[in-house]
Amino acid sequence: MIARGATTNLALLGLLAAAFLTGWLAFAFATAPARWSLVVHAAAGFAILALLPWKSMIARRGLERPRPGRWASVLMGVLVLVSMGAGLLHSTGLLVDWGSLTAMDFHVGAALAAVPLAIWHVAARRVRVRPTDLSRRRLLRGGAALATATAAYAASEVVVRITGLPGATRRFTGSYESGSFRPDLMPVSSWMFDAIPNMDQDAWRLRAGGRGWTYDELFAFDDRVTATLDCTGGFYSTQEWAGARLDRLLGAAAGTSIRVTSSTGYGRRFPLENARSMFLATRVGGQALDAGHGFPARLVVPDARGFWWVKWVTSIEADDLPHWWQSPFPLQ
Repeated sequence: MIARGATTNLALLGLLAAAFLTGWLAFAFATAPARWSLVVHAAAGFAILALLPWKSMIARRGLERPRPGRWASVLMGVLVLVSMGAGLLHSTGLLVDWGSLTAMDFHVGAALAAVPLAIWHVAARRVRVRPTDLSRRRLLRGGAALATATAAYAASEVVVRITGLPGATRRFTGSYESGSFRPDLMPVSSWMFDAIPNMDQDAWRLRAGGRGWTYDELFAFDDRVTATLDCTGGFYSTQEWAGARLDRLLGAAAGTSIRVTSSTGYGRRFPLENARSMFLATRVGGQALDAGHGFPARLVVPDARGFWWVKWVTSIEADDLPHWWQSPFPLQ
């Protein structure tokens, strides 16, 4: 039983790590990598579900022996279950929104909260792996279990489509359509705790290409693009955006990357050669942006997740730092 317990714990640790990493990979992309990472993410989730009966027996034995810090292990287990449950509700569409929060908020929030507890759990409850736990037979069984979990995930997707559950309409990133070509219905979202600022149109200035631009000067540009804002909160919205291509604003600026900064201090960095495919929008659907959607101007980055679409932009500057010289996800 000790060996089986060690094998189960080791498998769960690997599956939890795979689910966490593939989840964040899916967050990072709005193109093909998100599709495949979500397949692995979902398969890992089904494999974790399959191991829960064995883990429950291990946990029951552990609860019978008083140990310091036991509450942290219990809390970690609860958070993992909440994250998995919210993920299933989101993917099937049985519960997408709960008041001002979404099932995706619970899925991601619980997972993040579980990370420090999981690290503590691994350090405090070290798994003693025996050579027999990594035998060829056990590895083959593990591979078969993963294949079964993947098949179960595929079957669940078929069931969702056959039954006509809302989850059948998800985009390949897992997001649900909301307000496409209807800007008034497009949800308002911001990364983490960014609050909507109160911007004075007459006082606002954009610093770009070594000069300052007024709102009227920027509004005169009429470059257009139809692009999809795919938010990590679980929705996507396709709109027609109008404004100025970044290369027009930067002119002959030299450097290797572009730093786009918001009035809130939020910012992201991009390769300079992408300037021609990126836009600073002042309008959406033929109407001026409102405050919630980035007035006076917001960045539009086709084929990129929503957190790259910086809102309330005040500066666009080129410099010699590489575009990857930033955290993969914003820290504020």
